[in-house]
Amino acid sequence: MAATVPLLMEHGAGVSTLQIAQAAGIGEATVFRAFTDKDELLDACVAAVLRNDQVLAELDSVPLGQPLADRLAEAAATLRAYLDRMGVVIGAVHSAGRRAERRAPAAGRPAPGESGSGGSAAGESSAAGESSAAGESSAAGRTAGRPAPDGHLAGAREEAAERTRQAIMRLLEPDRASLRLPVDQLTDIFLGLLVPGRGIPGGPHVPTETLVDVFLHGVVAGEA
Repeated sequence: MAATVPLLMEHGAGVSTLQIAQAAGIGEATVFRAFTDKDELLDACVAAVLRNDQVLAELDSVPLGQPLADRLAEAAATLRAYLDRMGVVIGAVHSAGRRAERRAPAAGRPAPGESGSGGSAAGESSAAGESSAAGESSAAGRTAGRPAPDGHLAGAREEAAERTRQAIMRLLEPDRASLRLPVDQLTDIFLGLLVPGRGIPGGPHVPTETLVDVFLHGVVAGEA
């Protein structure tokens, strides 16, 4: 899995199990001792990128002694890198699923080791980054005999989102006294500006007037 994720980001759905095995330093047959087929390996990669342990560790390592602007800039760069990685991998897996269905509608998937016909993972990453539950679950659950894990992926996504939210709140907390809005509200606005698919920054519970005020005057209270 560790070898596969970077290859998916580089080659998209066209990556073969031979390429994966060579990158992992193992024989191709070993891949199929660990996973039933390529689809199952890709499913595992989707689950891995949905877990955000790495990005949380990076957010937790941001020094709280830095100025607020530096803390948030570092957090934004970390989140963008995570979203790019997640979007490319999920997009590639989704693309591979569609191609498999077109090639072999009766069988439902290609033979082990068969690669797709190339394609641009970047073209898929935008839609995937918006966390389309339908797209993710159809890719992850397309293998015959395995139900689409809609609930599992949705639950993992919600847990990851909440853990990320808590990490951003931690970065804002030291400056609570100087902020013009509550920390939780500013966290939602900050994430809404960065994360595709969240809709209006802050969600429907943040008044439009508040968003305009933050846009015009910022989040840090001015000196009296």
